[in-house]
Amino acid sequence: MSEMGFRWLVFSRIMRSIGIIFITLSSSLYLSLIHVSVVIIGVVFLGVVGFSSLLSITLGLIGDRYGYKKSLIIGDSISTLGAFIFSLSSNFYLIAASLIVAGIGGAAGGMRGVYSPGLSALVVSNWPDERERVKKMGILTSSASLASIIGSSMLIIHNYLPFSNVENYRILFLVSSFFLLSSLLSILKVEEKARPRKTSKVMTRSSFSYVYKVMVTNALAGFGIGLAIPLLPLWFKIRYGVDSSEIGIVFTLSYLFTSVGSFLATRIHLDILKIASFTRTMNGIFLILMAISPWFALASALYLVRGMNAGIGAPNRVAINVRGVRSEDFGAASSIEGIATRGAQMSSGLSGELMEMSTFYPLFLGGVIQAISGILYLTLLRKPRSESQAIKR
Repeated sequence: MSEMGFRWLVFSRIMRSIGIIFITLSSSLYLSLIHVSVVIIGVVFLGVVGFSSLLSITLGLIGDRYGYKKSLIIGDSISTLGAFIFSLSSNFYLIAASLIVAGIGGAAGGMRGVYSPGLSALVVSNWPDERERVKKMGILTSSASLASIIGSSMLIIHNYLPFSNVENYRILFLVSSFFLLSSLLSILKVEEKARPRKTSKVMTRSSFSYVYKVMVTNALAGFGIGLAIPLLPLWFKIRYGVDSSEIGIVFTLSYLFTSVGSFLATRIHLDILKIASFTRTMNGIFLILMAISPWFALASALYLVRGMNAGIGAPNRVAINVRGVRSEDFGAASSIEGIATRGAQMSSGLSGELMEMSTFYPLFLGGVIQAISGILYLTLLRKPRSESQAIKR
């Protein structure tokens, strides 16, 4: 991929982040505003995760055979259409269906807008060098996280629009759908290198022997994330009694911190696996500390530091997750690994139940599970360097 092609990819992720972050942040608040119960909101997000997992593996297989750029175009087309329908309807069933089909909702971290089916595979396919992959992913996540500030700022200004609360949300949802459309059109300018011909139906045995280890750790991490993160904006509201503008400020600052972390990831030259494992463990520990925080300011500060930590870790995990995968299997591997994470995030359906019991449980339990997954990540994926180099790329 030429540098111009990469710039179009960066621009696409910037536009996508602006649009998708606002919808992701505000969807639980909006559903609550139209009198949907916390439990039902959790069930809707369960559907979001389930459908996006199925779509991800389908697009991963398409990418291996026909190109990862095509996977990106198909996936982002669906998200754009879903966002547009979401903005026009006030019917709960149509709203829920559009969220589920579009795969919009769930975790609202700073890197939410970066990843869509085919993105990771496209990057690792175009740049064979592991350090270069970390650098490119760091640029993408840093740019997208910084752009997420605009999306979260839309939540801040929501209260200042001259219409009703519901109408204000719907106007901003419509604006978000146009950002997603801009992202989709930008992908058309992205370039892709030729890939090895696919020789297996899904994945070669050598690739799967590595991928299943990533799947185990990702599933554990995803279960913890599903408990803690998808309903986090609503958690702040219920736990501390703050309004949408205050919540928007917290997430706006967290995206800035995540962007800084992703930038630092391009400058840190320590062991990639150790960085990936340590940052995932710390992500869980920060959630535990948030769960026991008696003050909104302290919980917010912890979430900001967690955002920076996550920004450092994510680009390194992208590189590690394909370290033992054959190049013809990048699409299937990244999709299956992603499914392990997103599928486990269906625990968001349980998150609503836990929050009705106590706001302590979702973040504490989610944090413990994610911290354990970080330790397991290092344990399972650590292997002799010679073995890694022996895999035919």
